[in-house]
Amino acid sequence: MLPNHEGRRVPDVTFRIRDNNEWKNVTTHDLFDGKTVAVFSLPGAFTPTCSSTHLPRFNELAPAFFANGVDSILCISVNDPFVMDEWAKDQECSNITVIPDGNGEFTAGMGMLVDKADLGFGKRSWRYSMLVKNGVVEKMFIEPQEPGDPFKVSDADTLLAYINPSAKKPDQVAILTREGCGYCAKAKALLTKLGYDYAEVPLPHNVRSRVVGAITGDGTVPQVFINGERIGGLEALERWARKAA
Repeated sequence: MLPNHEGRRVPDVTFRIRDNNEWKNVTTHDLFDGKTVAVFSLPGAFTPTCSSTHLPRFNELAPAFFANGVDSILCISVNDPFVMDEWAKDQECSNITVIPDGNGEFTAGMGMLVDKADLGFGKRSWRYSMLVKNGVVEKMFIEPQEPGDPFKVSDADTLLAYINPSAKKPDQVAILTREGCGYCAKAKALLTKLGYDYAEVPLPHNVRSRVVGAITGDGTVPQVFINGERIGGLEALERWARKAA
């Protein structure tokens, strides 16, 4: 059984990272002392679950973590600094600090270093998350030791729920647009005024009407969606904003 380190200090380790194309040392004291830190660790950069779900959701919920007393969010993986840097560039992770545990020292000290030689990975981290306060582990969520790569308890939502079950999560907002659309520009400006960090999906002219029609039954842009609900175009968004005010 993998050890649970609740109540114990994190390992004393010096990480070698790349900063502005130069080598730099970062210690666990730098990362944890005097801070409340959310940590999640995963088997590898560029791997499916890590890239599609684990890291993106922590980045998405970062404002909620920060609003509930978390100072920083760390992603630790047994990968070299170059791989971790390229993965960070490839991912939406502006709220996350990726830490390469290249030699596996931190992961071994946590008792989470496992053998994934059957996949050609060598030694890697087991998937887990934890809340660390001033260098001491308060809570750990360790994935069950099952075949494959279980992902049941180390997700961002579970850790956030531990910190504050009533934490308000950021709204998920997306807008379908086209280049040169004045109504789209006004809709985006309104979303910004309302404080939404929206995702824009610009549609090429040769497929725009088909895409919008297939998704909404309408044929025009912009089309705004908030938390899975279709709001509609600019006028619909304006009406929605007045009701929400």
